[in-house]
Amino acid sequence: MAEDRHDMETAALDWVIRLRDPGFDGWEEFEAWLAADPARAEAYHRLATADQDMAGLLAAGLLAAAPPVPAEAPANVVPLRRAGFTRRAWLGGAIAASVAGLVGFGMIERQPSLYQIETAPGMRRTVTLDDGSRIALNGGTRITLDRKDARHATLDRGEALFDVVHDEKAPFKVLVGDATLVDVGTSFNVVRDGRVTAVQVAEGAVVYNPDSEAVRLDAGRRLRAVDGDPHIELAAVAPDAVAGWREGRLIYDGQTMADVAADLSRWSGETVRADPRVAGQRFRGVLSLGRDHDVAGLAALLDVDVRRSGREWILSPRTP
Repeated sequence: MAEDRHDMETAALDWVIRLRDPGFDGWEEFEAWLAADPARAEAYHRLATADQDMAGLLAAGLLAAAPPVPAEAPANVVPLRRAGFTRRAWLGGAIAASVAGLVGFGMIERQPSLYQIETAPGMRRTVTLDDGSRIALNGGTRITLDRKDARHATLDRGEALFDVVHDEKAPFKVLVGDATLVDVGTSFNVVRDGRVTAVQVAEGAVVYNPDSEAVRLDAGRRLRAVDGDPHIELAAVAPDAVAGWREGRLIYDGQTMADVAADLSRWSGETVRADPRVAGQRFRGVLSLGRDHDVAGLAALLDVDVRRSGREWILSPRTP
């Protein structure tokens, strides 16, 4: 039996609210809810987009904030704590009230063409676009897509593998940081971490910034660039090693320990950080990751100490 639309949107709104809580830790439950029905993901992302829109309107003073819930609220008013979020995170409750109002009046359908898809650390997801192109998202990733243009995507942060259906008349473009990638019939992996962009090509070719540097990356080539730095690092990569994270394999040929830590964070859902003393240390090898996310068990292979510090794993110099 199909899920009632009102019930689905109510549940989606609840997830939007819960995910606003900095202490949210129900990622497995959230992933299971999304996976049960593709329509749930669509409902969630429409409401999440509405949330962002309402935040902008509130900041611009174009929408009045909702009045606070009184201390002695009527029985039919759900207290903020029971909804799983704080007033500070939701601008005094105004955004939640505004989004709920959109659902109530049916205005949620009139959304802008841009929308975002996000995965939590440790969570992976594949999106198929209208043209048949596929985007596989690693953990801790956010992309922005356009309902009116399936040949355009923005990688805001994280890691994604793009399997693009080639069309010479409408090249697929990926915006990442201050750069543009244009496909030439391609399967390519992109990482956006802070100000750093890394690209690896498995099939076909990609052109990096066609209107300026115009660096062509054919299959088996990789690129690393930092925003604002004219130097672009180019090197070789084994095509079958590109996006090994999809099979639980992280393959390195001289990447830094800081890069390894970032990869482990996306994959495992744990926070992994490289001590400054080893952050620049180069690593060559293959990490085979299991479902148990045993970061500590990688110490010997990485030739570092791995220790727990609060909620983080720290990669630090080995002690005698």
